[in-house]
Amino acid sequence: QVRLVESGGGLVQTGGSLTLSCAVPGSLFPLTAAEWNRQSPGNQRELVAKSTSDGPPVYGDSLKGRFTISVDNAKNVVYLKMTSVKPEDPGVYYCAVCEADGRYYWGRGTQVTVSS
Repeated sequence: QVRLVESGGGLVQTGGSLTLSCAVPGSLFPLTAAEWNRQSPGNQRELVAKSTSDGPPVYGDSLKGRFTISVDNAKNVVYLKMTSVKPEDPGVYYCAVCEADGRYYWGRGTQVTVSS
């Protein structure tokens, strides 16, 4: 069973930084897209960042400039660098990737908690 594994979540202070990692099975490469989504209690899952093979990254509202998505094809890892973390940023962060045939695969998520 194909599985993505997120890591790097935890407690971060408001204004601080955190980098999330998503280990992707090499068999899924080359990727056509890689995403980070998040879900907080009582809210729908929302797009945080999306990297595609044919265009610039796309970011959710108010996240551009604070979050950065990147893909390391040599290490088979998708990263999300979070900076200037805000009180509204906590939630479970999910990694998703799309392989060449259009199928999406998801991880189980990693929890991010923000303290004031």
